[in-house]
Order: sequence, then C-alpha cells, then structure tokens
Amino acid sequence: MDSSEKQLNRTLALAGVLQAAYLVKQLAWKGTLSQEELNTCVHSIFEINPASVEDVYGDISNLTCGLNALINLFSDQQANKDPEVARYTISLLHLERLLIKKPTMINLLQRGVERAKNQANHFGPTHENVIANLASVYTDTLSTFKFRIHVSGESTYLSNSNIVNKIRTLLLAGVRSAVLWRQLDGSRWQLVFSKRTLIQDAKYLLTRIKAKDLAHSD
Repeated sequence: MDSSEKQLNRTLALAGVLQAAYLVKQLAWKGTLSQEELNTCVHSIFEINPASVEDVYGDISNLTCGLNALINLFSDQQANKDPEVARYTISLLHLERLLIKKPTMINLLQRGVERAKNQANHFGPTHENVIANLASVYTDTLSTFKFRIHVSGESTYLSNSNIVNKIRTLLLAGVRSAVLWRQLDGSRWQLVFSKRTLIQDAKYLLTRIKAKDLAHSD
C-alpha cells in the first residue's frame, strides 16, 4: 500500500468514526435512523479480518454521511461545525486508546462480537436481538471505563431501550473505526495539522462515489 492510498484509507476510517458520531446524535435527538446506515455500522463491527478498508464498510458510498461530516468538522467555517459530533468523535478516539491498553478487555469484546455475529447469521445483522447483543458487548466492556461517553438527546428517545441499544451499537462501531484509524497510523496530531489534507481526501472520495453512481445510472 503506497502512502497516498494509505492516506485515503485513513480518511475513510476517520469518516467511519464521524459517521457513527453523527448517527448517535441523530438517533438521540430525532429517534430515527435508516436501515442502510445502521447496517453499515453493524457490518463494520463484524468485519474483523477484512481484505481491504473498503470491505469494512461494504462500499465507500456507505460512508457518504461520514465523509460529509468530516468536511464540515474540519472546515474553516464555524457555522458548519457541530460541537456534539466533534465531542463524540474525540471521545470515540479516546476510548479506543484506552481499550488498546487492556488486552483482557479486547478478548472479551472480540468474543462478544463473535457471538453476535453468529446470532446475525440466523436473524440478520440489524435484528433487534443482534443489536441488543452488541449493545450489551459495549456495556460490558467500553462502558466500564471511568471515561464514559455521555449522550445528549430527547429524554423520550433516551428512555427507549431499542433506541439506547442502537446508540450503544453505533458507539461500538465508532470505536471499531477508531481501531482502523490507529492501525493506519492515524493520530491526534493529524486532526490538528492535517485538516486540509483530510478535507481534500474526503472531497476526492465523494467525487469517486458520485462518478460511480453516475456510471451505474447510465
């Protein structure tokens, strides 16, 4: 993998983190989520040994939401920035850094994901039983750290167990993308000093997605 390809893959992984963060906010405040978006996040959790970064998400077009969120977050225009999405993104990256120091917890998490994956083979990846299982994996592992992600939203939605399970599953997916980001040598320094490069990469990837969509529509 050459450096430019690695950089693009790194941008995809960060877009995965941002997409999870964006969807957590959307679900917490609006209570809705498209099945396709949820499917992409669950798919990423189950792709433990992917052949490529794109395989983690099924297709780069599935990260359109995350790529747009990335552009908005790192844009110079203050109006485009969403402090809630930014907070969740930084928190997910921080949780992953705490996780890598706990090999026992990593094993526990992997076993839980494997059980949920086996369950998904019977019910389908976004069945409520599978989502509840993934949510409990998050609760039993990442939620046990002193540092925890506090989700803001409408109390109506945050008191709904099905929605809470989806939020926890999205947070788990965000950490999974954060693992990928680190594996591709992503660091906090890049979030500060490589904003322009990240935006350029995200725009390029969105252009590729658009071109692919146009080719399919011909």
